[in-house]
Amino acid sequence: MTSVTMERPAVSQAQHHRLRVGVGAALVGVAALLAALFAATARPVHVSVDGMHETVYTHRATVGALLLDLGLQPSAHDRITPSLESAIERDMVLTVERARPLRVLADGRDFVAHSWGATPQQALADAGVLLDVHDEVLVNGQPWTADKPLPENTVERRRITYDRGFAWDEVRTEPIQLRVRRAVPIVVYEDAARYVIDTTAQTVGEALRRSGVILYLGDRVQPSLGSAVTANLNVYIQRSVPVSLLVDGRQVKTRTQGETVADALSDLGVALTGMDRVEPPLETKLYNNLKIAVTRVSEDVVVEEQIAPFETVFVPDPNLPIDTQQVLASGAEGITRTRYRIRYENSEPVSRVLEDTWLAQEPADRRIAYGQKIEPRTETMPDGTVITYWRKIRMLATSYTAQSAGGNRTRTGDVVRQGVVAVDPRLIPLRSQVYVPGYGVGDALDTGGGIISRRIDLAYESSNFVSWRRWVDVYLLWPPPSSGSITWVVPNYPPVPQ
Repeated sequence: MTSVTMERPAVSQAQHHRLRVGVGAALVGVAALLAALFAATARPVHVSVDGMHETVYTHRATVGALLLDLGLQPSAHDRITPSLESAIERDMVLTVERARPLRVLADGRDFVAHSWGATPQQALADAGVLLDVHDEVLVNGQPWTADKPLPENTVERRRITYDRGFAWDEVRTEPIQLRVRRAVPIVVYEDAARYVIDTTAQTVGEALRRSGVILYLGDRVQPSLGSAVTANLNVYIQRSVPVSLLVDGRQVKTRTQGETVADALSDLGVALTGMDRVEPPLETKLYNNLKIAVTRVSEDVVVEEQIAPFETVFVPDPNLPIDTQQVLASGAEGITRTRYRIRYENSEPVSRVLEDTWLAQEPADRRIAYGQKIEPRTETMPDGTVITYWRKIRMLATSYTAQSAGGNRTRTGDVVRQGVVAVDPRLIPLRSQVYVPGYGVGDALDTGGGIISRRIDLAYESSNFVSWRRWVDVYLLWPPPSSGSITWVVPNYPPVPQ
């Protein structure tokens, strides 16, 4: 038997490379053809989701399958037209309206629901949560009335490209949070009244405020206003009584828990002392708008003095030189004292009662001894004149003429001339002589209406008139007159300057 061996023609490396390239190109062409055929056979569908429109191309057979490709998972509350089971047709219009997502926190539950409700009450009803009239709703943490329209959900859109070759704007809607606070009943006992308040407040004070219960100063509430509210809590309100109080010049309108006027004053911190008077009396039962007046009563003892001035008595002393004095007794005023009891009401005196009167000090005269001892004294004047005098008096010297005096005769009938002086004869006897420094010797021959006590007027002729008005020492020349003509105590008029 003869075997025949057939040999394969040898293929070069270059031929092998060309063969591989040809096969690859053929495959690419087939793939491109298939892709073109796939695209050509895809059906356009016009999709609208929550008002957003897009045209997509799909080979899916049903609406439900297409929505899954688009990343949309419909809920039972969504409105889809046509239905999920409907077959896809070219240029079909697919509309999806999704219900509003909600996060519901109520009755101890926290769950997500969907609703077409426009208000919290409608949305919660769709979620199976019923609201009572006193329940409280919070939307995204804010208090909200049950029939107030809900806010719009927060919507996030982003473009997503799917493996199947089409892009889609994914829409994510943040749920609105709805929190339900259930109202609980509390029972309020207000004096003799009883009523029930349904409230969502956390404290007693807030529950009463929300229910329009007005509390006044002095009202008592048990438990306290800051106490936590629990279901069927008993709250007791003891009302204070409004009163008007007039005390210490102030009108006060306030309230008190007291039962009597005395209790009210004690509550208000008004203390009564001594003889204070209250109207109405302390035991009077309080009633609304009672007017209470407190009259502050006090008494004071006042001692008044009546002063009787003492007399000054001058006593002659022949051993004292003239114009010198010596106090023998200083004297004392007489004092009579009277005691009164004075009653005050609200700081105003209302009565004054004399209690007694007594002489506290007898008056005593002031005794002054004046000198009557007269002795001649000699003195040399500045102009060299030597005089002998028995008295020296400080006097206010003025000057005059016959013309200024309205006549040329003196009081004694002599002619007005230089050397004549006008004096007060009670102090310087007429027809006696004086010496005035700067003027010389003068004869006391005249008087004048204004020449009183320590005044002396010096006469001049008109031709040699010199105006005087100054204090000088006037010397009464020796001899002195009889003692009966001497004024022993010289009055201080006009007042001698110091």
